[in-house]
Amino acid sequence: MKGQFDLVATQIRVLVQSIRSRLVQMASSQPEAYTTVLMQGSGTFCVESVIGSAIPRGGKLLVLANGAYGKRMAQMAEVLGIATVVLDAGETNPVEVVVLRAKLQEDVAITHVAVVHVETTTGMVNPIAEVAQVAKQFGKTVIVDAMSSFGGVPIDVAALDIDYLISSANKCIQGVPGFGFIVARTQLLQSCKGNARSLSLDLYDQWATMEEGEGKWRFTSPTHTVRAFDQALQELEEEGGVPSRYERYTRNQKTLVAGMERLGFRTLLPQQLQSPIITSFLYPESPVFSFESFYARMKSEGFVIYPGKITAAPTFRIGNIGDVHLADIERLLQGVEVQLFWETK
Repeated sequence: MKGQFDLVATQIRVLVQSIRSRLVQMASSQPEAYTTVLMQGSGTFCVESVIGSAIPRGGKLLVLANGAYGKRMAQMAEVLGIATVVLDAGETNPVEVVVLRAKLQEDVAITHVAVVHVETTTGMVNPIAEVAQVAKQFGKTVIVDAMSSFGGVPIDVAALDIDYLISSANKCIQGVPGFGFIVARTQLLQSCKGNARSLSLDLYDQWATMEEGEGKWRFTSPTHTVRAFDQALQELEEEGGVPSRYERYTRNQKTLVAGMERLGFRTLLPQQLQSPIITSFLYPESPVFSFESFYARMKSEGFVIYPGKITAAPTFRIGNIGDVHLADIERLLQGVEVQLFWETK
């Protein structure tokens, strides 16, 4: 029995090392300068591990926010006792690079800048290239929450000068929940020793253990999730890599929007601000429309949609990532049309 356990443990360590290597290759045109750390838990755990480990005592974080997930980063920092500045652009605007520059000129104590790439509160895509460029002009460390974009939207951390990129197994790479990962500039990560405000979310210690143990986790490994993620990476490669997946997601999203507009719906965001991940739609101007009824009928047809998360307008959201293809979008649109017919009867 012990021999079988040891064999499985060895296989998982080999798999972990392979996954770490493939993620760095996917994320960076300069893989020799970066490393990957896998962290048990949800994507939020991974974000908190970076916030709590990358920022030293005496450091100060600036968060560019325009939705729930940017605000969550600020909340983490505040709970951890990290000095924090929040520049909130509002829920329907991209983060503002001009405001960022002005704040960095004003507040020299800021050491780190954090931003969400795709803010799924609305579906907004934020200008991470411009954010990183300005932050680096002032010598700041750049943290990007790419939870809902990495693997589905092309990102080159080296070209963009990103120091920490955070994502999760179960989003665009299409694995299952159980762990997330951080692609980090190795030199910076090595300087994080002793910074962590948490034992279990100590990013440096997790990395050092995986390095020294050749794929060993500090605590119980999410074995089933690791194997599922390996399969998901294989399927991503078979699809043609990130560019091909991005094209599929983009076709899905554009087909969805065209069909919904034909049925009388309007998007919350203009197309130039819209990511291919998730789309927010305004409630139709109809006195008989009920989101609760609409949601229940769509669910009965096999489609689970999301309620809105903003306060500025009544909205709902439809995601189109995962193993979703044009035939699925067309079937969804047919279902929406049927539900609208019942709403007006």
